[in-house]
Amino acid sequence: MSVWTPRRFWTAVGVASADGGFTVHLDGRPVRTPLKAPLVLPTEALAREIGAEWQAVEGKVEPARMPFTRMANSAIDKVAPQFDAVAAMLAEYGGSDLICYRAERPAGLAARQAECWDPLLGWAADELAAPLVATAGVMHRPQADASLAALHRAVRALTPFQLAAFHDLVALSGSLVIALALARGRLAAEEAWTLSRIDEDWQIAEWGEDEEAAEIAAQKKADFLRAERFFGLCG
Repeated sequence: MSVWTPRRFWTAVGVASADGGFTVHLDGRPVRTPLKAPLVLPTEALAREIGAEWQAVEGKVEPARMPFTRMANSAIDKVAPQFDAVAAMLAEYGGSDLICYRAERPAGLAARQAECWDPLLGWAADELAAPLVATAGVMHRPQADASLAALHRAVRALTPFQLAAFHDLVALSGSLVIALALARGRLAAEEAWTLSRIDEDWQIAEWGEDEEAAEIAAQKKADFLRAERFFGLCG
């Protein structure tokens, strides 16, 4: 049985004010999410970015080619209705954050991790009131309850739209602290991505890069940078 795929039916794409923000119009009709909720966006800049995705559609609508639209839909249909659960899930990354688990050897990698990640631990302690302890090896080391609570508060301070993008920043980097440092302007996007890839880049420098792994890494980086841009457009 064939699956029906919507095709472009509109001529003009516009951005207009809406109750609570901005929306995208197709031939004067406001766009809705897959669950039929109004697609109301927090900023005009984000609405225009999403409008550009709809304007670029040729023939059938392909959600995979409309990442900002998909993320906005997720913010409205999925994140907002279960905000507390999503925030709690992401905050849990603080209990096993990438930057807290260090190599025991080689010494060069351990030194590189300390050089790049220790300043972020200091920032988390000072800026977020969330001191975290680093450990060598992969055995889990519990963090202080007060630090985890502080990280949870930092995540809960985000809006549903920000949280939708923040989900990808955390999941793709493996680090709640790196994602928070990026969200709060402590890191730039390229720098944040590089800091999340210290182990992988070390291995590449030592043994070379597999072509398939390189393609996967490039896609993840593109998704990470796109999530950072969406986050920034949320206001």
